[in-house]
Amino acid sequence: MSTERSGSSRATVEPVLSRAERVAAATPPTRHRVIDFLRAAAITVVVLGHWTIVAVDRNGIQPHGVLDNAPWSHPLTWVFQVMPVFFLVGGYANGISWRSARRKGVGYGGWLRARLRRLGLPLIPLLLVWLAACVIMLAAGMTPERVQVLSQMALIPTWFLAAYLLVIAVAPACLVLWERFGWWSIAGGVVLAGVVDLISIGTGSELAGYPNYLIVWASFHQFGYAWLDGRLATLRRKLLLAGIGAVGLAVLVGLGPYPVSMITAAGDEISNSSPTRVTMAFLGMLQAGLVLTTEAPLTRWLQRPRVWFVTVVLNSRIMTWFLWHLTAMVAVSSLLVALGGIGLGLAPLSPLWWATRPVWWLVLLAVTYGLVLVFGRFESPRADPRPAPATWRPVAAAVCVCAGLAVMASAGMVGPGGLNPVWPLLPVVGLAVFGVLLRPGRTSV
Repeated sequence: MSTERSGSSRATVEPVLSRAERVAAATPPTRHRVIDFLRAAAITVVVLGHWTIVAVDRNGIQPHGVLDNAPWSHPLTWVFQVMPVFFLVGGYANGISWRSARRKGVGYGGWLRARLRRLGLPLIPLLLVWLAACVIMLAAGMTPERVQVLSQMALIPTWFLAAYLLVIAVAPACLVLWERFGWWSIAGGVVLAGVVDLISIGTGSELAGYPNYLIVWASFHQFGYAWLDGRLATLRRKLLLAGIGAVGLAVLVGLGPYPVSMITAAGDEISNSSPTRVTMAFLGMLQAGLVLTTEAPLTRWLQRPRVWFVTVVLNSRIMTWFLWHLTAMVAVSSLLVALGGIGLGLAPLSPLWWATRPVWWLVLLAVTYGLVLVFGRFESPRADPRPAPATWRPVAAAVCVCAGLAVMASAGMVGPGGLNPVWPLLPVVGLAVFGVLLRPGRTSV
């Protein structure tokens, strides 16, 4: 019997190892594996972070409940707010992508449409599912306020996608600035972001701070270009970058009006992330400098077939994991509340609450995995045989997507007066009308 079990175990392990070895062997030696690893690691931190800082009790979801009740946790957000890592990796990848397009004679319109297809198509099922869910919940008698909280919580990931699409739209222009002015192009953007903050905070207007969603992230995104061009290759430069970020943060938080938490907390008068403040650029410098010091050992570690295989698998469905992980949490939380609050009686931050977090993560992981199995195919669109579009068409599509996501990220799909279908449908209609989606008669997703 033990021999049979041993044989069965080897039969299970060997195919996995063989597949991992095939994936590793098929990976071009020129591929920078650290890029894929950092993207996967950052999404893992984001998912686990969201599943942890959102408190759920018998009354339902309490957004940022842990941060609101535990000020001691605010410095930890300097580690767990990893959105800058995505923009660092994005700068590297977009620099490669746009330079490749230039060499091949692919224009801006064709390039932007391809990027929109890659990022926009996985978004469509999320918006349509939540639109239908809101209609059903309101029809079932749930209050608009409650539906608003649920939809707003589930759609939190869309704020990042809106900001990232904005940065992608200006990435080619920013690359020109980087190639022409180097570090000064980044410094100028950071200074401009500081001026926007000065106006926004000085006047008490959040709206005046909205330009920094683009200015801060587009400026920091250029550190990815610097990485790509070898301008951050030495340990000295990496540590210098981390030092600039640390000093900048210390000054802005210690002497300025900025709070310690890099994630919105109810007790803070202003937020570092909503709208994006210049502090996020300095946080990114600190994180980028420290992360890049691990580049060499990470490169060696990622040569291991199984490690690289896991990285590839996570990246193959990374947008789906990111977009749906809070939907999984909202669904599980709502079910438990409907069943009388089973398992939700623990006081947040209590020892028993912490002890049960791994169980909570595993349950949400299983539900999210099921959603990935269903909706992950939208992340692998079929080849697009069409000629390049007029530039204005993908630009118009990007505007529609960003506008719809920006509103929903802050307000959800439902307001005091009920459902507002305009904002969830705007990205879908924009992608369809302006030619990002393939016509059904040719090739469908």
